Amino acid sequence: MTTEVAGADFRSRLLSAFEASIAEDGYAKTTIADIVRRARTSRRTFYEHFSSKDECFMALLAEANAEQVRSIAAAVDPDAPWEQQARQAIEAWIASAESRPDLTLSWIRDGPSLGAAGRELTRESMEKFVELVTGLVDSAQFRSAGIGPVSRQRIIMLIGGLRELTAIVVENGGKMSDVTEEAVEATIALLAPR
Repeated sequence: MTTEVAGADFRSRLLSAFEASIAEDGYAKTTIADIVRRARTSRRTFYEHFSSKDECFMALLAEANAEQVRSIAAAVDPDAPWEQQARQAIEAWIASAESRPDLTLSWIRDGPSLGAAGRELTRESMEKFVELVTGLVDSAQFRSAGIGPVSRQRIIMLIGGLRELTAIVVENGGKMSDVTEEAVEATIALLAPR
């Protein structure tokens, strides 16, 4: 195993351990000691990859966000009617949130505690989602329905609403799939031609 591959493996183990600790104890109570114990590695290894708990958390969030964007993009059939594409995107969002509810909630609630770096990560993540939605609605099916271009502000309202709905449902112990229909209807209403 090369040093680069071993380094990537340790980094991956640290991120997975952090996510497991968030699920069990929450972000605020998770310590670097918890992370390295779960990852079965050392503090030295942790500090070879991350300068702090916050930096590790931001790396975990960035990777989770990128994975969510990829899974949503892959779930949408660009040849399906636009309403079906909207449903596919929302169902993929929900599946992603349900697959990692503790991390999703921590991202929404704890992310703001990361200060300027956290705000920048939030802006970058939002931009990736804006680009995703912009790309999805800039398709033949949406254009033929008289939709588009959709304003950046409207897309941000859609994404922000989905994020907050996700947080509230998870905080209350619910399942995101319980609100699928409402989320799909709201998305269609925001995107429908005027």
